[in-house]
Amino acid sequence: MFRWLQEESWAWEVNSSLRAGFIRRVFILIAGFASILQAQGGPTFQTSVSLVHVDAEVRMSNGRILTGLAKNDFRIFDDNQEQTVVAFSAEQQPLDVILLFDISGSMRPHVKQVAAAARQGLCELREGDRVAVMVFNTDTRLIDSFTDNLAAVERSVQSVLSLKFRGGTAIQDAAATAVRLFQRGEVRRDRRAVLVITDNNGRPSHRQTAITEKYWESDALLCGLISGHHKCLADLLPHASYLYGGVDDIVEKTGGDLIQSNDLAVQFPEMMHRLRSRYSLYYRLPEGAPNSLRTVRVELTPDARQRYPEARVVARSGYRLGMHDEHGFTRR
Repeated sequence: MFRWLQEESWAWEVNSSLRAGFIRRVFILIAGFASILQAQGGPTFQTSVSLVHVDAEVRMSNGRILTGLAKNDFRIFDDNQEQTVVAFSAEQQPLDVILLFDISGSMRPHVKQVAAAARQGLCELREGDRVAVMVFNTDTRLIDSFTDNLAAVERSVQSVLSLKFRGGTAIQDAAATAVRLFQRGEVRRDRRAVLVITDNNGRPSHRQTAITEKYWESDALLCGLISGHHKCLADLLPHASYLYGGVDDIVEKTGGDLIQSNDLAVQFPEMMHRLRSRYSLYYRLPEGAPNSLRTVRVELTPDARQRYPEARVVARSGYRLGMHDEHGFTRR
């Protein structure tokens, strides 16, 4: 995930005039971030230093999430040029999560699974988390906007389960609609994710690249809890991927997680654990042409790879370098 930050005497401020940028979501570091850096012997930044923020997850070959790594275990590359990690955190952060329920006709056999997963998901929420609830079939609609009132979230989820599951599955368009809720909302410090509960078979969108960039702009992950182990259209027609309307590609490019299971109730807590167990890395924003598309790659250092040869780092794959306004922040 990327956050463009303007640093001034350890106070990270957001200017209200940034509402109109392509990468206009400028975030403040979490309260107490300074103390984290000081405890780790972190650097002291100079005024007007712009940083790029990347959230990374480290997975073992068996799917287990690897925790306990340190700053010196990571390397990060921007357009294939290695960057210095100037700040690092392994602290768990509050979550802003959009629960995006597939209520299309193909999900009708999985309603009980969805209900069980929703109950488990509510048990995994913590103080400071905020949840919004949305549903989709052919169209997407908001059931309830962000709230930290868990009782209200439970009522919203119960209302979803009482709906009729019918219609088509415009899953990629739904992912695009959901992320706009972050874009028009107030700036938040928390880790952001859209979690879609679906069978992952849907109508394709012609805007996958634009959807991915909206997630980059919004500093958000797309994650999926996929019901069942059945073959999807992409498996049956590997040379006709343009016919496939699942979320796999967007999930991968935003650095999210995709869990496919016949028991969503068991996997929901695992998904929440994965969201909370990510590493935050920061490096100085390199020079580049305005509005240029840049790639990002995060790796383990040779020493860390030797210790964990089967580990793989998952992070978003790029971002678009925005124009700068008179305040030094990015705009389209």
